[in-house]
Amino acid sequence: METNHNKVALITGANKGIGLEIARQLAGTGITVIMGARHPGRGAAAAELLRGEGLDARFLQPDVLDAASIGQAAAAIRAQHGRLDILVNNAGINDKEDGPPSSAAPDAVRRLFDTNFFAPLAVTQAMLPLLRESTAGRIVNMSSSLGSLAVNGDPASPYYPVRLAGYNASKAALNMLTVQLAAELKDAGIIVNSACPGYVSTDLNGHTGYLSPQEGAQVPVRLALLPDDAINGKFISAAGEVPW
Repeated sequence: METNHNKVALITGANKGIGLEIARQLAGTGITVIMGARHPGRGAAAAELLRGEGLDARFLQPDVLDAASIGQAAAAIRAQHGRLDILVNNAGINDKEDGPPSSAAPDAVRRLFDTNFFAPLAVTQAMLPLLRESTAGRIVNMSSSLGSLAVNGDPASPYYPVRLAGYNASKAALNMLTVQLAAELKDAGIIVNSACPGYVSTDLNGHTGYLSPQEGAQVPVRLALLPDDAINGKFISAAGEVPW
């Protein structure tokens, strides 16, 4: 088994679904995983589950919508570990009031942007000083095929009919964050990519996806463990590069 002992990873939204599996697979390589979750009971239970499997998992309760909470989480990581090697911005939501541009509730679109874009931006900014302490910093932003402008504009795509003004736009904005971060941080040795996990069966889609969370975690885990001379500033799925 590949080992990454002494590395530290933070995964937001790690108490279930893809986030839990990312934590499990990273910890399986020897990484200490910090599992972020807003709900203390569920987060602690998820970390205990992985510890029961012999993995080094810790629970941390950052509210990704609260700047003070994010700052406290960064301070706790610095105090306990001194640095951060991997950040996976996984926490995300959908909204029942989202829909086509003609009918999506503006408040729903704002809620989606708050969690799917502004939260990863705030978490990344807070964690960057810790990532700069790493010799091989990695940031993985969990995106979606629905965040691709090319996919949204391609009538031949199976995702073309999915008209979710808020969700799709928030993931497209997250992809822009990836592109700009990768360019800004390239000289700092921090590699940034967007992950497209595929259509995974999770609470987010009512478990209608055809991939398991274990399968969906494989791409972000691979991006989190990239060597120094690998891809940077890309949008990657299991099949390869996804068009922006």
